[in-house]
Amino acid sequence: MEQLSYGAFSADLHQKQSGKRAPMQVSIEVTRRCPLECQHCYNNLPMGDQDARSREMTTEEHFKMLDELVEMGCFWLLYTGGEIFARKDFLEIYTYAKKKGFLITLFTNGTLINEKIADYLVEWPPFAIEITLYGRTRETYEALTMIPGSYDRCLRGIRLLKERGLPLKLKTVATSINKHEVVAMRQFAEEDIGVEFKMDGQINPRIDCSQSPLAVRLTPEEVVALDMSAPKAVAEYASLVEREQAKSSRLSRGDTVYFCGGGRNSFSVNPNGEMSICVTSQQDTFDIRQSGLRGAWENSLREVRDRKRTRMTKCVNCRIQTLCGMCPANGEMESGDKESPVEFLCHVAHLRAAVIGSEVPAHGDCEFCVGGSEHSALLNSAQRIRSKEIDVEAWVGPQSILPILNGSSLVASGCNSCGNH
Repeated sequence: MEQLSYGAFSADLHQKQSGKRAPMQVSIEVTRRCPLECQHCYNNLPMGDQDARSREMTTEEHFKMLDELVEMGCFWLLYTGGEIFARKDFLEIYTYAKKKGFLITLFTNGTLINEKIADYLVEWPPFAIEITLYGRTRETYEALTMIPGSYDRCLRGIRLLKERGLPLKLKTVATSINKHEVVAMRQFAEEDIGVEFKMDGQINPRIDCSQSPLAVRLTPEEVVALDMSAPKAVAEYASLVEREQAKSSRLSRGDTVYFCGGGRNSFSVNPNGEMSICVTSQQDTFDIRQSGLRGAWENSLREVRDRKRTRMTKCVNCRIQTLCGMCPANGEMESGDKESPVEFLCHVAHLRAAVIGSEVPAHGDCEFCVGGSEHSALLNSAQRIRSKEIDVEAWVGPQSILPILNGSSLVASGCNSCGNH
């Protein structure tokens, strides 16, 4: 990532001085408790879950971890959840990290942000704050979050941060419940309040192995149709593929299971004080309360990172990996196997390539490539997207999503809860 260029320099300098790898960036889940009950979420727990609360790292343990991260040469932090502000001591932890000099990004749903928190963030500004918006109307938003009143609280949080000039970004997870409002959410973010917006159609099973989030996952055709509805999307995807196909596939250049930065320049710590490759990969975790941060990073996590592939899959020689998003954590979440391709992601990647007119070089037994069992259907789907036969702006939502909320007057054209509309 370009934004980490100085961090990369800092980490490289630290490694040269110490002879050891430095983690440039660390993702810290402070809690998995959340005031929302989103149908698509892979890790949320109830706010009142006392067992979860009792297992979370204490304030002092967070301070100790931050001290160790400074010593190890870490530069960048991401605080995520659950909902970060579900912890009453979060601002205390955050301030300690700020005083240590970290660049910090905050992931939040915005519903717990009030004037006191917003004013405090002005005094101690993060590098970025990303709020997930789950719908452009109250009905849709709360059909996904399952909590009445959450839409208004989210808009309040957005308004408070925007009014104070804080570095705000909006994003959404596209689902079968809110897909018809993604275009309106993008317009709200980019045109109405002037902030960056991004959409992700990837939904994983829960880390407790429940498949329930997949019930609201879009079809590959719907994901790609939404992708291509964004301005400049076709050109940007074409540029990615052109650069990638100019060299050998990323996976074929190595022989390890993991091919991302996890375990090399980054890691994650979950609320219970366990280190892993990333937030979504939880098969291999190491208790930093017992081993210490440095011991887990330099020994246990390095062993995970250096594991060799046990077999060749169609992913290894694939030349459109930038269109896919497949990683071992996805395989782990989807099927329990880090090396197993995720067919949903493979389908999405090949469909993106077909829509932009990029030919996919053969890369093994792939049903979506030329000669594969799904290739003809994929081309038909791409044509429907290109011809606008699939018109995302004409999509409508499920009827009577939340009957109790049908009387809502807060709609895309008439919201008055955010002063920047």
